[in-house]
Amino acid sequence: MNKAIRTLTHGALLLLSVATIHAASPWSVRLRATYLETVDRSDAFTALGISFPKNSVKVNDKLIPEIDVDYAFTDTLSAELVLTIPQTQQVTLSGVGGLGSFKHLPPTLLLQYRANPGSAFRPYVGLGVNFTLIWSDGLSVAGVPLSLENYSLGLAGQAGVDWKINDRWTFNVDLKRAAISSGVYAGAAKLTTAHLDPWLYALGLRYDF
Repeated sequence: MNKAIRTLTHGALLLLSVATIHAASPWSVRLRATYLETVDRSDAFTALGISFPKNSVKVNDKLIPEIDVDYAFTDTLSAELVLTIPQTQQVTLSGVGGLGSFKHLPPTLLLQYRANPGSAFRPYVGLGVNFTLIWSDGLSVAGVPLSLENYSLGLAGQAGVDWKINDRWTFNVDLKRAAISSGVYAGAAKLTTAHLDPWLYALGLRYDF
């Protein structure tokens, strides 16, 4: 009987320790629906004998999926890796029309400070870096091929709030801004610099492991 009690006690302690480790996992993932809105700033330039004023280059806004991985160092300090699938953006030039499209992949790494530890309502702010890969830039104007730079590196900022639903699920509202830009070239000649610098408005859910 004593042996059976000891066995049950050890088993219960083992299950409790596993549950505690599971509950204390620092990892979580987020799935967000994110609206990407570019600010469309560009320098004035001349091409094909036409002078184009500043902010003539436009990139479309769009809804994109966002998948994030979070790691909590403490209850108030965490890191977030922001990911999505490769995106295709359309480019237009004021007074001319469509120039074509390009593809990009913009992962962002952020360090977050989370307020109200232990509360169901957790506002947070974050600061980090965005690294955007750019490729398949099928752009042209009047038959003249245009090209973009291969990547963009810039700062990113974030603010948002989490509302805890239960021990595993959290509802999230999030706002980010990333510095993304690229030179626009016709051959070796640089025409302008296009600053996308998008705002990213997001709603989503977080799952805590």
